[in-house]
Amino acid sequence: MPARTPAPFDLESLKSALPKIFDQTQNTVANHQKNFIALYKLQSDAAAIKQPLKNGEGFKGIGEKAFETTFDEMLLRVLPLKKGTSVADRSIRFIAGYAKFLTEKNVEERKQEGIAEDDDTPSERFLSHLLRFLLDGCVAKDKVVRFRVCQCIAEMITHLGSLDEDLFKHLRATLMERLRDKEPTIRAQAAISLSKLSNAEDPSELDEDEPTMFDAVLEAMAYDTSPDVRRAVLQNLPLGRQTLPALLERSRDVDPGIRKLVYTYVLEQYCTPSEDGHVGFTHPRALSIAQREMIVRNGLGDREEAVRAAARKLFGIWVDVVRSDTPKKEEGEGLKKELGEETIEDLVAFIQLFDLSEGTVAQDALRSVFENRIDIFEHIEFPEDYWTALTPERTFLVRVFIDKCMANEKQHRGKVDATLPVTTAMAFRIQDAYNALVKQIHEDEALLQDPEFEEDEEERARREEIRLDMEMTIGELLKLAVHEDYADEIGRRKMFQLVRGMIAQDVLPEPLIERALDVLRVFSDERDLIRVVVEVVHELRDPAEEEGDGKADASVDPDESMTELGSPRKNPRVPQLPKPVSEMSPEEKARADAIDLRCLILCIGMLERVNGTFEDNVTLEGILGELIIPAVKRREMALREKGLISLGLCCLIARRMALSSFQLFLSQVSTAPEVLKVRVLQIIIDILMVHEGAFLGPETPNGEKIIEFLLQLLESEESESVQALLSVGISKLMLSGMVTDERVLQTLVLVYISPDTAANQQLRQCLSYFLPVYSYSSQANQNRMRKIFVPLFEQLTKAYHEWDGEDEMVTPAQVALMFVDWTDPIRAKWAVKDLRQDAEKDPIHMDLATDVVRALFSADYEKEDRKALCQMLGKLQLPDEVDDDKVRILKLLVMNLRSRRPPRDTSAKNALSKFEAALTKKYERQLENFSEDEFRKLEELKDLFEFLDDIIPLEDDEDEIAPKKGRKRRSMSVSTATTTSAATSGDHSAPPSPRGKGKAKRRRLSQSDDESDDDVRTVTEGSPSATPVPTRAMPKRNAAERSKKAMTKAFQPVEISSDDEDEDEDEDGPDGDGGDEDDEEEDNEATPVARPRQTARR
Repeated sequence: MPARTPAPFDLESLKSALPKIFDQTQNTVANHQKNFIALYKLQSDAAAIKQPLKNGEGFKGIGEKAFETTFDEMLLRVLPLKKGTSVADRSIRFIAGYAKFLTEKNVEERKQEGIAEDDDTPSERFLSHLLRFLLDGCVAKDKVVRFRVCQCIAEMITHLGSLDEDLFKHLRATLMERLRDKEPTIRAQAAISLSKLSNAEDPSELDEDEPTMFDAVLEAMAYDTSPDVRRAVLQNLPLGRQTLPALLERSRDVDPGIRKLVYTYVLEQYCTPSEDGHVGFTHPRALSIAQREMIVRNGLGDREEAVRAAARKLFGIWVDVVRSDTPKKEEGEGLKKELGEETIEDLVAFIQLFDLSEGTVAQDALRSVFENRIDIFEHIEFPEDYWTALTPERTFLVRVFIDKCMANEKQHRGKVDATLPVTTAMAFRIQDAYNALVKQIHEDEALLQDPEFEEDEEERARREEIRLDMEMTIGELLKLAVHEDYADEIGRRKMFQLVRGMIAQDVLPEPLIERALDVLRVFSDERDLIRVVVEVVHELRDPAEEEGDGKADASVDPDESMTELGSPRKNPRVPQLPKPVSEMSPEEKARADAIDLRCLILCIGMLERVNGTFEDNVTLEGILGELIIPAVKRREMALREKGLISLGLCCLIARRMALSSFQLFLSQVSTAPEVLKVRVLQIIIDILMVHEGAFLGPETPNGEKIIEFLLQLLESEESESVQALLSVGISKLMLSGMVTDERVLQTLVLVYISPDTAANQQLRQCLSYFLPVYSYSSQANQNRMRKIFVPLFEQLTKAYHEWDGEDEMVTPAQVALMFVDWTDPIRAKWAVKDLRQDAEKDPIHMDLATDVVRALFSADYEKEDRKALCQMLGKLQLPDEVDDDKVRILKLLVMNLRSRRPPRDTSAKNALSKFEAALTKKYERQLENFSEDEFRKLEELKDLFEFLDDIIPLEDDEDEIAPKKGRKRRSMSVSTATTTSAATSGDHSAPPSPRGKGKAKRRRLSQSDDESDDDVRTVTEGSPSATPVPTRAMPKRNAAERSKKAMTKAFQPVEISSDDEDEDEDEDGPDGDGGDEDDEEEDNEATPVARPRQTARR
């Protein structure tokens, strides 16, 4: 029987076959592979149907065209479905999987049929058509269609195989455009596609100013405001050494999920060696010290517990992989002692990853290992032979272990006793280490004095490193000595004599002085500590005390005759007067200055550990007159600095001395260089904090002048560090309630949002914490915030419209929403964890609404400013219970505003109408029988109606008066009405600074059909907070010029004058001639503020 001839393929059957396949695939992904094969068969059969051309020189692929058209119809049914629709997601996944299936089949067909590379196949033509079809949808008006198109491209981008040059350029240009789309979901899908394509681009083929795809996605990861976009780039960017710096920056992202992802997805996944022994690019030894320290600092310092837990887990893995090149013993192979030694070696290798001399990063990392790896902490032991070969890392390890045990002393006291040697043994180990250090120092000095000795840089660095290691070892041993048990009299005497002998020698390095004083403080009270230090100071400064070459050894026989308190017994001697300075040689003078500096350092360390009053310790009077006061009068910067610090510490424990010396510190501020000025300002702030009643009390005459002096200094200061210190100090004074002046609060907010302090991250960090904390800490503070808003807003709007600087400014709308957030009693209740009672009944937002509506009667606001105030009303929290008079006054104001000065803008008018409707509905009972005529008869509302009657209604055809633009940049006076405003994120982080100067902000391209004029620029709906601040960017600018420029704009000088001068100024005006129009204009001027550029770093 002859074989049956198959019926020819009918193209009309595609219209029924493809819908069946898509119907199956949208229900489950389990049948996708089966439908790949069925769809491929349909495509192959359709591609075989061709129609000859009229000229007979080729064929027309009518079958391919029919298949493509039918496939496009199926795809068009998927694209309008919104995000989250599961059937659409499975269909998109099926299309991407089919693209992968076609690419694999195409490779097989080329090999089997030997198709040349220049010839295309039906599969390649279909994929090119599908990609072009999707790219056309990227410019659709509907945002859902744009999202689905970009999602489909992102899913199939890695399975497209080779593309022709024109199609690749079209794809690149379209995706780069979608990366600036208004919708974050669309930007996220475009970022995924560009991240996957970034390695396929040749930068040499681009124009000179054209950014690469790699640079574009890195910029999106750093500066895009949506966490979904930043997360998409992080998860799809090719990971390697080239991208590691950008990835590590995301450990400071504002989104906790992204910060956690850096530790779990990037650092943890690639830090372990692969199966072939290849070390990952995030292996701890592949990172630099700076990168390792940044990982530790950001991870363990994070505010979210989930991020800290991920960081602790990572450091536990580091302990295991840092010595991966050394074979480890299996559990049953070695003894427990050998396993303990291996654990110690692993921890020592882990400690060597960090620089122990800088900060507490290594300590924090090791503590996290002890907390997260209980197996290590519970089984680590330090045998006797551990103390025979001490290194900085080994002493650091045991010291951190003891600190961890002492944090829970009751539970781990046995571990402390088993680890620490007895007091006498510890004293001998410290003495041996100190003697070795003294010997090393003397050898180095001898080599330097040898004229024939020549050393290179490597040798000098090696000797310096050896000396620093010795110092660190001694410092860690002294920290351990604090935890010793000094009930043993012999050990106590030995330790006392040793430490006293060490601080009495000028060879002891300065960093070890504080550690030695800590040990003395443990077994001595304050008077004994002061007496010992004073004795040492006299010994160092008395020339008769020097014997031999002055290089004494610290190793003293503990059985030497001692006094009852344990101090060495001295032979009586006749004190000698020091040689006059005029009779000293330059070498002797330098030696005397070095000794005085050494003595001042000892005094500072001692005074920092004294809590009693100066009058209770009369021993201090001697060094005050003989050492500290003369040092303050010296011209040498080092001596004067230490002298002022010592005098300031004395003032903290002596009230009368503080009162008499305060003017001295103020005089030092005006003439001192930056380093000394920072020290003096620290002293001034500390004195004000400690002796608050003596300087800033309600009955003190100079409190106002002190505050004005600090504000004037903030206005004239050019140094960023001094500005930051002043802001910190004034913030402390306000937060403690010692300063309640509203001008000071306005000044701090002004400094916070000034565009010229954008790079001063220390100042921004301080004020971003202070301002919300201050507002939420009490109802009175929130009320002060409310009072400064209206005058602040009026001046800010003028400054905003006149600002011509390069940096963008904070918008008035952002300022309005920020004040809504700071004055919200409900948020204050959450912040203080329900300690504030009846927050729902707090009328502060009712009062703020009254202030805002009064301000809206002004005709000086422009359209956007009036719109911002009207929309602000809708964000206010109206209390559940409020006084009837407050409700009626607000209702009267709103009614008269709508009748006399209605907003011209539709959005503002609608917002005002909604607020009035909400007010009427919420207080319907209190507003029953509301009559304006009856209220006019009330005496207490007389002032209100006088205000309303003075308002001249605007004619319908009369335009609102726009503020005149002056010829010069306006400034605000601290002494009159300092303008303040700020734009804060939901977590109250500092406003971001621009990424660079002079770059125009690129317009985000979008053709969304749901844009509304009611949206406030850069403000997210439903949140009272201003624009979130994802990153901190620090543009490079001249600090002095920027700070001076910012403060010059912000303030007019405030002179601390006498009462007579103040009276004269009140009579004659600032210039003595009764004032003029320029002065009136200056009083109304405003300070420019910065509009933050949205970025994505925390």
